[in-house]
Amino acid sequence: MSEDLPPCPECKSNFTYENGEALACPECGHEWQPGAGAEAGALGEIRDSVGNILQDGDTVTVIKSLKVKGSSNMVKVGTKVRGIRLVHGDHDIDCKIPGFGQMGLKSEFVRKVQE
Repeated sequence: MSEDLPPCPECKSNFTYENGEALACPECGHEWQPGAGAEAGALGEIRDSVGNILQDGDTVTVIKSLKVKGSSNMVKVGTKVRGIRLVHGDHDIDCKIPGFGQMGLKSEFVRKVQE
């Protein structure tokens, strides 16, 4: 809680703290890189598990079997997801997964399909 740290871009809280190289907000849980998007509300660069920059409309492949909260099913490795949409938050990808429906994914568990 230092005077020189910027407020949280999500909830405008002044109680931000350093979390490794990132900044974090204890009130809403938002984490961001300092300077990644100069204005509040900017998405900045979102990268996949191998460092490729993701954009709205990209096709990605799931690289790890993921449990689906509230279901006994899992999203299996290799599942291809088309037409992703980048959003703010912990799960930074909104998408529609075949057989599951609308879902949020973390970019660290996907890899961009090179077309």
